[in-house]
Order: sequence, then structure tokens, then C-alpha cells
Amino acid sequence: MKKIGLYLFTNDLRINDNALLYQASQIVDELVCVVVEPVLSHYSSQFAQEQQNGAHRTAFISQSISDLKANLSDLKQSLVVLRQDQDKSDNVKDSLNEIISALNVTHLFANVHCGYDEQQLVQSTLADCPNLTAIQSHNSTLFELDDFPFTLDKLPRSFTKFRKLIEHLAVGTQSLTITNLPPAPDLTKTSHCHSKASLFTKGNLASEQSFKGGETSGLIHLERYFSHDYASRYKQTRNALDGIENSTKFSPWLALGCVSPKTICRHLARFESHHGSNDSTYWIYFELLWREYFYWKSMALKSSLFTGSPINPVKTENSNPSANLNFAKWKGGKTNYPIVDACMRQLNATGYMSNRGRQLAASCLIYELGVDWRHGAAYFESQLVDYDVASNWGNWAYIAGALNQPARNNQTKNQSQPKSHHFDLAKQTEMYDPDHAFINQWAGGNAVTASLTNQDAL
Repeated sequence: MKKIGLYLFTNDLRINDNALLYQASQIVDELVCVVVEPVLSHYSSQFAQEQQNGAHRTAFISQSISDLKANLSDLKQSLVVLRQDQDKSDNVKDSLNEIISALNVTHLFANVHCGYDEQQLVQSTLADCPNLTAIQSHNSTLFELDDFPFTLDKLPRSFTKFRKLIEHLAVGTQSLTITNLPPAPDLTKTSHCHSKASLFTKGNLASEQSFKGGETSGLIHLERYFSHDYASRYKQTRNALDGIENSTKFSPWLALGCVSPKTICRHLARFESHHGSNDSTYWIYFELLWREYFYWKSMALKSSLFTGSPINPVKTENSNPSANLNFAKWKGGKTNYPIVDACMRQLNATGYMSNRGRQLAASCLIYELGVDWRHGAAYFESQLVDYDVASNWGNWAYIAGALNQPARNNQTKNQSQPKSHHFDLAKQTEMYDPDHAFINQWAGGNAVTASLTNQDAL
């Protein structure tokens, strides 16, 4: 019997250093490649009070899918692109089922995505197609769960404990290059054979973008970053609010899996072998461990990461007009907290914000403006070119003190409440923008978008 595989791309939009895709190439006789184009879910749309993803995020996704399609074409493969209909949540599932049925698919290959919706799509597909052989792996992480000295239900509550338990583990960094893939089956048997991504073409956005999506651009950025000495001073510069050289800027390509964290570790190890290691080079790995922690935390929490605990129930609308107004001001960079306004204007103009900026913007929305943190998390989801479900929602919950909420029936009078992270905005401004250079750069509504743009970054 002919083995026909369906590879479902999610946040692993790459050919190389893709062990699951290589595994598929060794198992099946024919392979159909499918990607679901990420769109803003109805749930997040309600919280963000936005109808769709922002222009920069949309463009980055489109470019990443287009690059994947081109790279597959070089291997004489094609890519079927499915787009989620926000108002018809089952349309992607129905499309997948149709493709599986029409092409007599026998094997489904899918990355284990930490996002709840993505997990549900795979599970519902397997429920509808019980004869499918499913092969999944954690294709966007440094480690597999079996590598850890604990089970998922015993995941440490704090990052520090998690890090100390796993940072000594060896990361598999051997390069994996895919030069051949099985041919595609006859795609004319399905109505989805001509599906295309919703390519974003508004204006001349591509020329203004700070980041270009896709595996090709991600690997170029990786090579150029490590061709400088930036990594040797990363720890001293990582909190800067701007500047392409001050932080790695790997996150956009990591978020969609255009570049894998193992690929970054391999480049980092090569840099250290030539230039030596120090606290800064270690700190790049340290940040990858934070990403790893949020991934597994999201896996453990499942939907409760988004919906809140019984003692802190979720509301999709702010409870009073003042909170709604404050949220609108925050989104527009009009809070009268200059450092936060500058960060929000940067986000709206570029689709990017520094890690320090994200912490300050989140703290302001939650503690100064009194808005439920999930509104901010959803707005970031809609705008960030490097949106990652675990890192984004995990970081917001962390700032709000909601990441390790105790269950209602486990509370006691003596039980400590989760720690929140409220930043002193004046003190933070003095530390990270003492001359107000960043604030002045983004003053007013017409700030230029060139601050992040640097040809050396792409």
C-alpha cells in the first residue's frame, strides 16, 4: 500500500534543521505540504478590540509562507495554504479532512504546537480520521520532554528552578540539510490545490519593514549578527530600547520557526569557539531557556493560560468606560507616560518593541491604567512580528502575577499570592532613556519608522 503523508506546517516554516520533515521524507512515498495561515482568532480579536492582525505582522507571515513555498519548489514540492475564517472556526478542519480523504493520506506529520487552538486542530483531525498514523514531535524547542528530569505535571513553577535543572543538558546542534523530498500526490483531486496565502500588498510596506519574513532572510540575519562582536557584549546592551545591534532580533524568525533554536545554538557555539565565551554569550542561551520555559509552561497550562483561573475569571470586555478609554489611549501611545507612549508608537509603526519596552508597556496598562492584562496580550498578538503564543501570553501573565495562579480550592489564608511585577516608570526612564533620545524619536504621531531599519539586519 502506498504511503501518502501530509505535513502540516505551523510554527516550523523551514526546510532545514527540520527533523520532523526529514522523518516524513524517509517514511512516505508521496507528500503533500500544507500550512494554515495564522490569523487573529475571534477570542483574541475581542480582547485586542481589533478585527485582524496588524499590517507588519500580516506582511511578515505572508513573506514567511512565500519563502517556504519557494524553498519547497526548489525541491520539486508545492505548498497548499489554508486560511482560517474567523467567523467559521471549522473551515480549516473541514479543508484538512477533505484533503486527507481526497488524497488517501495515510500519515499526518505535525509539530507539537504549544498553542491551544493549534493542538485542538490536530486532535479534531485525528478524531475525524481515525485511520491516520500521526507522527508528532516538539519541532520548535531545544529539548524533548523526555530529556527533562521531571514530567510535565511537575514542571517547576519558577524559571530559575527550571533553568537550574536543565541548562546543563546537551542541545542537539548537528546541522540537518534536506536535499530531497517525496513527490506530491495529484493535487488536482482536491479543490485546495490552488490555495494561496493572503499576500499583503498595501502600499509599499515591504520597503519600510524592519524584518523580512522567511527562512532565507532569517538565516542571513543569523550569519550577519554573529559576523560582528554583538554577541560578546549582548548582556550589556540587551535592555536598550532601540538599535539593531543591541539585541539579537532573532525572535521574529524564531516565532514562526523560520529558524530553529537549535540552529541559533549551533551558530552561538561556533562564535564562542572562535571568539571565546563570556557572560554575554551565555546570556543569549539564557534567553533561549526563557523561551523554552514559556513553551513548556503553555503546554502545561493549556487553555487556562488565556482564560484565567477560577479566582481571576476572564472578561472579554473591560468593566467600565474608564478602562476602555485607558486601553484605547494605551494602544495609540497617548497615556501621558512618555516612555510607554514611545514604545507603543514604535510598535504601531514597526511591528516590533524591545523586551524592556514590552515589560514597561505591560506594567503601565495593568497597574497605572487598571486594564485587564489579557487585553494587552491580545493587542500585542495582533501587532508583533515576533508574536509567539507562549512567550507573549506567558510574559504578560508573569508581569500580572497570573502565571502561577493557585486554584480556588487550594487557597489558604497563609498561602502567598503570585508575585506581580510593577515597574516604576520614572526610574526605568532614567535607567534606559536618561536623555529622552528614544522618547523624542517617537514623539508625536508621525514618528519615522526608520529606527529599526538597518540593511545589515537583513
